[in-house]
Amino acid sequence: MKIYVDADACPVVIKDIIFRAAERKQITTLLVANQPIRVPPSKFISAITVSSGFDEADNEIVRRCEAGDLVITADIPLAAEVLAKGGFALNPRGELYSNDTIKQKLTMRDFMDTLRGSGVHTGGPSPLNQSDRQAFANQLDKLLQQHAKG
Repeated sequence: MKIYVDADACPVVIKDIIFRAAERKQITTLLVANQPIRVPPSKFISAITVSSGFDEADNEIVRRCEAGDLVITADIPLAAEVLAKGGFALNPRGELYSNDTIKQKLTMRDFMDTLRGSGVHTGGPSPLNQSDRQAFANQLDKLLQQHAKG
């Protein structure tokens, strides 16, 4: 298992949780972004910068991801592609995407995008809170424990 992070929009506090987990479990972790990302000195953690084109970071993650790898992302289309390749996709709020729910999430995302495109103000997600951070840390730990057993 490798961990890939859609790093442009990933909150710093979530990156810190990922860094600690990568070190503790000694799992190769790659942050992919359109701009340089600082990572702690580690033989397990690295970052790459891709060009700033539309979905460049997502495309790079999909290209590298293999079955059983974990991708941290809030991007629903990226999560769908990861699931299709047999990977796991985890939202920074701790929600594990699944094949059972991803189509519904894509439909809702497209619907909200249509509303925004027609001028309706839909608001954004609420700020990340302590409960979200804890849910993420718990779900990440659970996935890494399952990987260690498997």
